[in-house]
Amino acid sequence: MKPPEPRPEDLVWRCAQCGEAMAPAKVTLEYLGNQFTAELPRCPTCGLVYISEELALGKMAEVEQLLEDK
Repeated sequence: MKPPEPRPEDLVWRCAQCGEAMAPAKVTLEYLGNQFTAELPRCPTCGLVYISEELALGKMAEVEQLLEDK
């Protein structure tokens, strides 16, 4: 039996720019002049934010479509 795939929240992500461990932090996202707050992995040193493919192609794509349809 194949073990389950690890979820992003179960992994320790490291910043690609400076190598620091990323930690959950509230970040502000903006699209078409609208701002949203979300808790995402962020580098405490340089501020780089990790957005998973699942989030980008799922929930974020839905919100973008809703805003564009307005």
